[in-house]
Amino acid sequence: MLAGLLFLVILLYLIGRNQNLFGKTYMLKAKFTNVQGLIAGNNVRFAGIQTGTVKKIEIVNDTLIEISMLIDRKMISIIHQSAVVSIGTEGFVGNKVVNIVPSGKESPLAKDGGYLESKGAVNTGEMLETLSNTNNAIADIATGLKLTIQKLNNSDALWTLLNDKSIPAHLRSSLANLHTATGNASAITESLYEIVSNVKEGKGSVGQLLNDSSLAVTLDQSAQRIKVASGRADSLLYELNSIIAGIRNDLNDGKGSVSVLLKDSATARQLRTSLDNIQKGTDGFNQNMEALKHSFLFRGYFRKKNKQNNKSF
Repeated sequence: MLAGLLFLVILLYLIGRNQNLFGKTYMLKAKFTNVQGLIAGNNVRFAGIQTGTVKKIEIVNDTLIEISMLIDRKMISIIHQSAVVSIGTEGFVGNKVVNIVPSGKESPLAKDGGYLESKGAVNTGEMLETLSNTNNAIADIATGLKLTIQKLNNSDALWTLLNDKSIPAHLRSSLANLHTATGNASAITESLYEIVSNVKEGKGSVGQLLNDSSLAVTLDQSAQRIKVASGRADSLLYELNSIIAGIRNDLNDGKGSVSVLLKDSATARQLRTSLDNIQKGTDGFNQNMEALKHSFLFRGYFRKKNKQNNKSF
């Protein structure tokens, strides 16, 4: 009887720890930095389906904990090495549970004793703390809204503005003006569209200027002629600069006829003397010609010449 009672107690203990006593199983492992209160005997689920239990939990070092899971043998052809293991909770504050979720990646099947990739569990305490901070922020926002509404209720200017009956009329007038402005803008847009269409079709002076190929050829020829004229002007300026430079050099060196004419005082006196002599010779020649006109030998000739000239006028 004692042996039977002992066997019954052990059996109940194993059943209470969710040990799979009669089915075939194989083992999978995963490593976590924090198991969040997970204990041996907690359930293991694959995609939400009960597939095994936690066999043992071992501390590898101060930052790593390894859990061993007994998985139903039927899942050996389903669970792949790319599956992700995470620790969750049954309900909001229930027992801990290990969840195995397929990742969808191509990978070999997980073998007996193999390791699966782990994912950190959500800390309920941190979640509650975040929720508390959010509640405090919402309370602050509600307080601010309350103060704003109180200020609006106590504002005479706002209620005066809302009770002013002339505002709707002003709004209607403003909307009418806006409608008129919109109509004017539409008309201007249509006019611009018409102008652009005429230009594209070659109408008007601008359209002809942009679309007439002969005008483009004429403009090109004119540009070529201007270019040629500019080249000739440049060459002429170059020649003038050369001449001026030569004259400047002659003046500076005292050489050449220009330098002699401008700087040699003796030559200048000779030129003035020559010009005086030429003037005197011209005056004497004119006097001799007048004398010839009044001589008896040429008097008749010059009278006939004057008569002919008078008849021609």
